[in-house]
Amino acid sequence: MAPSAIIDLEENPAFDEKPNPINSHYGEETTNATGFASKGLIQKVLKEHIAQINVDTCEPGEEDAFYVADLGEVYRQHLRWKMNLGRVKPFYAVKCNPDKEVLRLLEKLGTGFDCASKTEIDTVLGLGIEPSRIIYAQPCKTKSYLRHARAVGVKMMTFDNSDELVKIKECYPEAELVLRISTDDSSSLCQLSTKYGASLADASDLLRMAHSLGLNLIGVSFHVGSGASNPGAFRTSVAEARTIFDEAKALGFALTMLDVGGGFVDETFEMFAATINDALEEYFPGDVRVIGEPGRYYASNAFTLATNVIARRQVRDPGSQKAAYMLYLNDGVYGNFSNIIFDHQHPVPKVLHTASATEKMIEYSVWGPTCDGIDIITDCHFLPGELDQSSNQGGGSFLSGLGDKLNSAAGGGKESEKNEDLLDKGVDFVQEHFLKEGAQDNESAIEQAKDEQISDFIRNKYKSTTGTDFPVADKDTKLG
Repeated sequence: MAPSAIIDLEENPAFDEKPNPINSHYGEETTNATGFASKGLIQKVLKEHIAQINVDTCEPGEEDAFYVADLGEVYRQHLRWKMNLGRVKPFYAVKCNPDKEVLRLLEKLGTGFDCASKTEIDTVLGLGIEPSRIIYAQPCKTKSYLRHARAVGVKMMTFDNSDELVKIKECYPEAELVLRISTDDSSSLCQLSTKYGASLADASDLLRMAHSLGLNLIGVSFHVGSGASNPGAFRTSVAEARTIFDEAKALGFALTMLDVGGGFVDETFEMFAATINDALEEYFPGDVRVIGEPGRYYASNAFTLATNVIARRQVRDPGSQKAAYMLYLNDGVYGNFSNIIFDHQHPVPKVLHTASATEKMIEYSVWGPTCDGIDIITDCHFLPGELDQSSNQGGGSFLSGLGDKLNSAAGGGKESEKNEDLLDKGVDFVQEHFLKEGAQDNESAIEQAKDEQISDFIRNKYKSTTGTDFPVADKDTKLG
């Protein structure tokens, strides 16, 4: 992972106190402003860091890609989880982002940890976290790793096949076992049930085998796939887990835990949480302990990656003969953009700094630094300015992983400012008077597009929390 700077807007968060999510998160204008202010602060940190880099004189490595982390976003997401899914204790999926500062914060917030490897287990334990707060969520483990889990005291673990039960009986017979069942994850971005999870028929056989081996079965788990888009998959899986609980009870097991896995997406979290709550109320109304395994829900919006443009090549479209450019960055799919291949992500580049400011939109394809043809970040994107590496302060530098509205930015100026609604003007006010970014009454189209993105973010968070539209109507902003 690239080096990172940590931004923590919660200077003294009262982790040991019970927060009031309504007042301390999305429910008040001040906390909406806090989330917005953090984004402005990230921009400030990025620009200040890049301003210190002189590509003509810097040492090797000083111009490498880097992250800025906003731990305040992790904290806000946790409060959002507690407000909407209070019965489900989050066990953070460490594989999503094992940054130690994130893990330390989540430890303070009281979460558990979903570890899928020995390395992840050792990382969490190395921070002084109790092994009882870890679930070894890997259904197929090597014997040596089972012995290691036993040695360090990590007892809770998943399985989905008979060979695993034989290994556990041999290496760790006192382990607390969680049977992972398959799900319908056909609508998810990353489908996992093709690889892991027992069918209901196989699960019945595994229950009987675990009973005959005298093993300690404590619960059932499932995972509807990363980037889930069908909340009904959670409801179906909870219902199927209820069937397994009842079968286990008939065999003499007293199951006490249900693991609803991960797959949570920022944009649809409240909708999915409501479906899960309804399903739990119907099928598990008692005192069964419920955990979940969120990963990118916590981490994806908390990290911003900045890269450097290291080369540019002009090309012509074979048909139209129009000029376009290929940009080469100092990071790619073999580095911090690996999620393009493994997680089907589509990063959207944004210009952070360029030597020549212009409103002209130019077509680019963006590539990583390796010689491999698959090392492509985006094959077609319009960006402002003729970007190159000629500047002595970072050249053309990019942000990735954040949405933007650059494609609609065509004009800007004072006339476009007149089209802004009151929320947009409020964004300008915070930028000018709190973030000290100068007068905001004559912004470029690019800056106005960024402001509109921030306004949309605030509106969406308000509506997802309250169920009603933001009290200030959204004006149809015409950029130019």
